[in-house]
Amino acid sequence: MRITNKIMRNNSLYNINQNKILEDKLSNQMTNQSKITRPSDDPVVAIRALRLRSNVSSVSQYYDKNAPDADSWLTVTGDALNKVDDVLTDLYKQATDGSKKSMKSEDLDIILTQMESLTKEFYASGNVDYAGRYVFSGYRTDTPITFTAEDIKEFTKDPANPKTFAIEETLGYNDISAISYTDWSNITDELQVSNTTLYRFRLAYNDINEVAVGDYGFRIKQGTAAEQAATAKAYTDAETAYKDIKDGNCDVAYISSTGEIVFSEKYYQDNFKEDTQVTFCYSKSNWEEGDINPVHYFKCESDGVKYNEEKKDQDIYYDVGFNQKIQVNTQAKEVFTHDAKRDMDDFKIYSKQLKDVEAKISGIEAKMAEVAEDTTEYEDLQKQLDAANKAYTYIRENIQTKFENQMTKYQSYIDATNVAITNNGTRGSRLDLISDRLMNQKATFKDLQSSNEDVDVSEIAVQLKSSELTYEAALMATSKIMQTNLMNYI
Repeated sequence: MRITNKIMRNNSLYNINQNKILEDKLSNQMTNQSKITRPSDDPVVAIRALRLRSNVSSVSQYYDKNAPDADSWLTVTGDALNKVDDVLTDLYKQATDGSKKSMKSEDLDIILTQMESLTKEFYASGNVDYAGRYVFSGYRTDTPITFTAEDIKEFTKDPANPKTFAIEETLGYNDISAISYTDWSNITDELQVSNTTLYRFRLAYNDINEVAVGDYGFRIKQGTAAEQAATAKAYTDAETAYKDIKDGNCDVAYISSTGEIVFSEKYYQDNFKEDTQVTFCYSKSNWEEGDINPVHYFKCESDGVKYNEEKKDQDIYYDVGFNQKIQVNTQAKEVFTHDAKRDMDDFKIYSKQLKDVEAKISGIEAKMAEVAEDTTEYEDLQKQLDAANKAYTYIRENIQTKFENQMTKYQSYIDATNVAITNNGTRGSRLDLISDRLMNQKATFKDLQSSNEDVDVSEIAVQLKSSELTYEAALMATSKIMQTNLMNYI
């Protein structure tokens, strides 16, 4: 085959250009630290890069954003629950002090004032928020669990038409509690002073709108016919209702001021069984700051808007990994019971009774000091004093029993809070494990991504230097070859 100078020149230029292309490729890799600049450079590397970049992006979203957000939510919740536990522990201590029978009404007032303050702090702890979202409010993260001063102002801007909630509350057999009623209305006869045990359902709220029994829908689903319940009498005053039941004037009393449905012991024994459930429908418009918002607990309606038509758990989950979710919220009903505030209502009633009977005793003693001992008036006053002292003994025992029972109740609240703390801590521990795994996954995917896309700088530098030497050698060889041609031999 005859090789001409033109063929040699073309071949040399082609080979030199190919070497130049390789040198340019290596130079680009050295500059951008990447094996490819376009998919066509290496389709396999490009496809693998897309997959790895997608994995790194997902893991980064979980590890850098979702997991820290979930951890912050759990941390805020845990701090609030620990605060609640401290408050309940203080309430337990106050109840322990109050159970001492030697305390007078003024001493009890100090304890009850402290307990009321702690109770307010108990509910205030439930309004903690994270980034503007209330952590105990379920899906309604824009709504605190208690009404604020701004809410009350809004509710009462039209006094003739205050904000009203129609509430359905279902209570069971275990929600029935016993109360002691001391009747000392007839203070002239010690024998007429008595202490009677009554039974009641205590609703979540007091100061309920005054309505007839039939209107608020008192019905018993099991155990007693509805028409029997309809015999309940409506009262606004608890003292009158208690006395009427004690005297046998009625079996069931609905008391709007205290939010109680009270019944006699006989009615309780005859009509209630362990599977009994009672649904109460009532309305309330007399709201105060600190009252629990019923939308977080009950099926209710206000201004045509219905809440909790279907009973659903309002658990909030965060995606913190591939096919991994973790619950971050604790719902208000798990910790913040209505009973803590309602218990204080009971103490206020007992405290008032104790003050009334102490005032009565002081008044009788003052009169006796002005009357001769051997007179009929003195004997009458002595009988009244004996009856008042007997009433004082009953009421003081009732208060002591209430404090002792309250210690048990506060312990149950503490136990429920500790369960919530444990559950929250368990979620946090699981999140820590997931975060550690995400950290390892992120590092692994980044290593794989780097191995797939990034170049070895030292290796590329050697190749580039080698390419430069090859290019220079090719130029020198080509120049020498092209210096001689057939014309030199003619």
